[in-house]
Parts: sequence; C-alpha cells; structure tokens
Amino acid sequence: MASITIADIEAADAKLTGRLRQTPVELSSTLSKSAGVPVTLKLEHHQITGSFKLRGATNAVLNLGEAQKAAGVVGVSTGNHGRGLAHAAREAGVRCIICMSELVPQNKVDGIKAQGAEVRTIGRSQDDAQQEVDRLVSEEAMTMLPPFDHPHIIAGQGTLGLEILDQVPSAETILVPLSGGGLISGLAAAAKARKPGIKIIGVSMERGAAMHECLKAGKPIHVEEMKTLADSLGGGIGLDNQYTFPMTRDLVDDTVTVSEAQIAGAIRHAYWEERQIIEGSGSVAIAAVLAGKAAVSGPAVCVVSGANIDLGLHYRIISGEDVDVTKPES
Repeated sequence: MASITIADIEAADAKLTGRLRQTPVELSSTLSKSAGVPVTLKLEHHQITGSFKLRGATNAVLNLGEAQKAAGVVGVSTGNHGRGLAHAAREAGVRCIICMSELVPQNKVDGIKAQGAEVRTIGRSQDDAQQEVDRLVSEEAMTMLPPFDHPHIIAGQGTLGLEILDQVPSAETILVPLSGGGLISGLAAAAKARKPGIKIIGVSMERGAAMHECLKAGKPIHVEEMKTLADSLGGGIGLDNQYTFPMTRDLVDDTVTVSEAQIAGAIRHAYWEERQIIEGSGSVAIAAVLAGKAAVSGPAVCVVSGANIDLGLHYRIISGEDVDVTKPES
C-alpha cells in the first residue's frame, strides 16, 4: 500500500512551524449534551485561508525544486485547495493557476483570485477542469499539485491530527469531513501513530459522496458530482488514486453521510449555538453528531474544516429559510 508515515507528517509539521496558525479548540456544551459524551470543536476554519487546505498546499510548495518553482504550479479545486495553494505559491513567489468547474461558487473563485492566482473555469465537473491541468503540465511543464492524492499534501494535512492530540489528548473519536481523503488519511495516520486505539469517522454529504461510495465498492469508481451545500466535498477521488483510497480504507473506522437539511441545520447550529460562521463542508461532522449518524465514543472531536461560505447564502440559512441548492435555478 502506498502510504504516508508519521515521520513524513512530523517532517511536514517542522516545515510548517510559523507559517500557519495553530487553530483553537472549544468544548461544545450543546453537542456534548446531544452526543452524551464531551464533544470538542477543532476550529480549523480559523486557518489563514479559511480552511485546513493551507497545510497541505504549503507543505507541497515548500518541497518543490528550483526548476519546479520557476515553471509554476497548477491544480484543480472546488475552492479551498485553490485558495490555500494560491496563498502558498504567492508566499514562495511561484506562479499559480487554479482550474475549476462551473459548480464552484463565485465567492470561492473570488477568494482564489484575491490570493493572486489565475483562475480558469472549465466544464461542469472536476474531471473537466483536470483536463486543462493536464494540458498545462504537458505543454508548459507546470507542476500539478492536486487537492488530495499527493504525499506532501497528505503529510501537510496530517499535521492537523498531531495538533488535535496535542490539544485534546483524551480524545477517543475524531469526526472528519470526507471528500477525496487527503485530510482524513493524513489525520488518521498521525492520530493512530500517536494513539492506536483512537476511532476516526469520515462524514460526507449524501449527494456525490465519492470516497464513501468507493469504499463500499472496494475500489475507486466514478461517482457523479452534484450540487450540494457541502460544495467543497464535491468531486471524485480519481480512478488511478494512489494514496488516499488505500489509506482511508485501512485507517478509517467508519464513514457516514448527512442530508442537505442536516448540513443546513449544522450551519445554523454553529452560528446560533457556537457563534461560528462555517461553510457546508465544514459543518458535516457537527451534522453527524446532531443527527445521531455516527457511533461516537467520548471524548470526541469534530473537525470544523472550512469557513468560506457565501455570506448571502449563510444569512438565508441561519434565518431559517429552506435553502435547496440542489434544484435548478429558475
């Protein structure tokens, strides 16, 4: 099995020291009451670019060779990886192009442009956008830094697992948003190396839960990408997945899914009960606890992975509107 080790993650942790925030943790009295065990929120949405993606992107850029830096980097993104990669590239003085599908919300496109990267919008899926990435690699010798299936990306994300256990050493369960698996595979590798008995649960949305469906199939398969409030969890894992599928399969104890209504409910809960503004993809661990979807032993930690939600959409959700992004716009 292609895998990332605790030594890789500790090396990433050393490189990242001083380059990003140690994000806070807060015990949630309401979630603890709901789950019947202490539940702590890991507020990773307070990271510099508003999501955990900065960890992996920065580690990957710091590991580039000089020729690679000169040629520039390119990646495909549903928003948060692009913002993290753009920030990391700008800090290193490296050209950056981010390719994305038409399904990515405008606020995330604007956020990437604000970091100084060039954005190219291609097609209706991550697979369509990947074709432009492949062309830039082939014709312009740019280095592709993908959102998740890359050793330096995974090792960088894994530093979050080290940080959680430093802050909540008593944790018995960690609930983690699950998409392509870069976060959960790195986090699980770090946490289980430090505390072998800890339970790792991945949480996806019901609509287009790529890794969840691939795990059920026992191999990487094509999963249709659909509109969802958890837009940052969209996209496939890649049929030629090298790292995150086997690592998630072997290290993660369970995966569950939550509905659009449960995601919206978790966004509301985070705002009114926890005083946090979070995006749909960052809310799924909270949603799983509130809905009783996960078998949580305590103490437990919910990773709140991102804050980059359109604030107009956020206002509609917290105001109690029945927001359904899955329906075609009229």
